[in-house]
Amino acid sequence: MLAPPVHERRADSRNTQGRVFQMRQTVSSTKHLLQTAKLESNQDASPSSFAAQVKDDPIDVYGYKHPMLPWTIKIIDVIATVASTLLLTWVGGHLLMHLQDRVRVTADLVSILIIFLWPKTERLLNIPQVTRLWDQVRYIGPALLVATASQFIILWVLGWAPAPSATTALNWFVTTSLTLLLVRAGMIYVLTKPSVRHRLSCKIAIVGNGPQAAGVAERLNRGTAGTISTLGIFTDTPYELSAASVRGSLSELVSLSRERTLHGIIIAVSPAQDNEQQIEQIVWQLRSVLAHIYVMPHLVPEFDSALPIEAVGPVSLMVLRRRPLTELQTLAKLGIDVLFGTIALVILFPLLLAIAVAIKLDSPGPVFFKQSRLGFNNRSFQVFKFRSMYADMADPTAMKQTSRNDSRVTRVGKWLRKLSLDELPQILNVLRNEMSLVGPRPHAPHTRAGGKLLDDALAEYVIRHQVKPGITGWAQINGSRGELVTTEDLHKRVTLDLEYMQRWSIWFDIKIMFLTVIREVVSRHSY
Repeated sequence: MLAPPVHERRADSRNTQGRVFQMRQTVSSTKHLLQTAKLESNQDASPSSFAAQVKDDPIDVYGYKHPMLPWTIKIIDVIATVASTLLLTWVGGHLLMHLQDRVRVTADLVSILIIFLWPKTERLLNIPQVTRLWDQVRYIGPALLVATASQFIILWVLGWAPAPSATTALNWFVTTSLTLLLVRAGMIYVLTKPSVRHRLSCKIAIVGNGPQAAGVAERLNRGTAGTISTLGIFTDTPYELSAASVRGSLSELVSLSRERTLHGIIIAVSPAQDNEQQIEQIVWQLRSVLAHIYVMPHLVPEFDSALPIEAVGPVSLMVLRRRPLTELQTLAKLGIDVLFGTIALVILFPLLLAIAVAIKLDSPGPVFFKQSRLGFNNRSFQVFKFRSMYADMADPTAMKQTSRNDSRVTRVGKWLRKLSLDELPQILNVLRNEMSLVGPRPHAPHTRAGGKLLDDALAEYVIRHQVKPGITGWAQINGSRGELVTTEDLHKRVTLDLEYMQRWSIWFDIKIMFLTVIREVVSRHSY
């Protein structure tokens, strides 16, 4: 998701030159965003003000909200509540009778739903609050009391006979409370381990060339109690910083982001007349980095709702760009990939076996063809395909793309490519979490368009690596597939890929998979 643009160009869906999406706007129109924002606060950007804020900031008032941890804890709470309920009935010796009694089952189900749905103080699931037992009692206690009261009322009103309603409800309260406390104690033990704590921390890099960058780093290091890990300060112009305080250049930050998880980048350059140009250039250099990009408010001349404000620890920042998918969306997409990929592998196994036999009978060589491709976060991986070329003519580096009536393609390979069946082994890449069922198609590192490497031919090309590559994609079902001959071909494909990233939803993925069967399998662009 990206910071909303100030303006949005409208164009016919077939006119790729006129299509400008939010992701590209955020990268290439940062200057325009900054010019239209209005800052009402009179924040002092001097080094002394930063030092004062470091001393005055409370340590970890709100903590860090991990994107996945709260939902994980809520699911664990429900599982623990169900387990304690079943344990109580088993210890009581009347499990079968309990399951057959609609009144008691209804009371238990209502109690479990209340535990899950009752409004709670969400910040108590932030780090480090989630590691404090008393905070967790405050989090779960009100819901547990309401659930117990509802169980008593249901049993009393509907007249459940085997035991007094108050006794039954009290037994449930004690059993469930002890279970949840034991689960919380175990969870706290795990979460307080240094390795786990570091893994769950928010990784932040700072871009700046003066005391402002150093001040932000100090505030994050001293004001977050370890919930935020500062990876260092990066700049190409370290005029006002000592060499020891600078970790590297912006190109080194880009390289680091491919090796390590990076949640956010804070732009904290020194105030200057050319800040807008500076920030525009920095965002452009970081266009391939998979991370949120923030800017210090004092660098924005005016404030507008077009730039949302977000707190990172004790520092309030303005959001210039967000990652295309949130962690929850990424998890949902992974679930769809694993589910549909497993089903497809089972259903298509006879077809895969038949294709393998046909390839072996048609020409000597292996059944599968492996090739290095650039995938998620610009990382290299080995993609699997059915071999469609003669073994001694295959091009693992993709220096020469496959063209129509290519003499290297075998008889069986011609039909495999025509029906897109050569791509089916990539289901294995999906199950290995290297690819997705739907996403931008991955290209080999040496693929060229118009005689240039793809990232040299079109600067926006690298942005598509912010999501996992797919077996099929929005570009492919819109006719942009096959050989990339000109930079116009590449521009059209990348534009459609960026549109997919902007519009992503589970239903959009399902729609693309459905349309793939109808359109892509019989595409005239397949060869």
